[in-house]
Amino acid sequence: MAVGIFDSGLGGLTVLNAAQKRLPDVDFLYFADSAHAPYGVRDAENIYDLTRSAVRDLWNRGCDLVILACNTASAAALRRMQEEGVPEGKRVLGVFVPLIEALTEREWGDNSPPREVAVKHVALFATPATVSSRAFQRELAFRAIGVDVEAQACGGVVDAIEDGDMILAEALVRSHVDALKRKMPEPQAAILGCTHYPLMAETFQQALGPDVQVFSQGDLVAESLADYLQRHPNMQGEGTGGFLTTGKPDFVSDRATQFLRRQITFEAT
Repeated sequence: MAVGIFDSGLGGLTVLNAAQKRLPDVDFLYFADSAHAPYGVRDAENIYDLTRSAVRDLWNRGCDLVILACNTASAAALRRMQEEGVPEGKRVLGVFVPLIEALTEREWGDNSPPREVAVKHVALFATPATVSSRAFQRELAFRAIGVDVEAQACGGVVDAIEDGDMILAEALVRSHVDALKRKMPEPQAAILGCTHYPLMAETFQQALGPDVQVFSQGDLVAESLADYLQRHPNMQGEGTGGFLTTGKPDFVSDRATQFLRRQITFEAT
């Protein structure tokens, strides 16, 4: 049995790592569309086509449930895929909602009307495609009122992380935080709206300052997934776990091994 986890590249490994720790008895099949990464600079139609193709591949491999561990894909493709309909017995979920549920202090799956929340000023750091989609603001509006969101498109950060250039990634993060703080000098909370960004969480926190609560997706998505599988135990699927990539398996395996500090071996799709 396996749950599918999809990402445009390696950022979703932060979600996978947390999910494996939280759910050690669940197998996961990770799909990295490395040949087309990064998604954050692509247009919405292209992102949708790539995401739909990858999710269908995971469904065909026996993953009844697929997590879009890519905020850009969640922003540009998830709603459209759900509206167009998914095969019977299959599900595809994104990573925005667990973040927003945590930010608004809701129980997992609480779909009650929007209400006032303690946090009023939120900084959102995401890819250009995610920022332009305004998907985060749309989902937040379903759950909270009176929240000011200032979004900062963090161009170049994903590329630097995928290339293993963490010095450049750190410099870019600090530059983007500075740009955000010129627009919103005192955010109360910050959302790392890309699954690559938890790898730079410490840099974000240092640049934002100790008084800003930083929400990162790995553990939040893992907890939400654990709750979902407890309520829907039949969604664990019948596939087998592993790692797939549309890119060069040896190169992707080396990068993934560096990220997670354990041996990861990808196979070609």
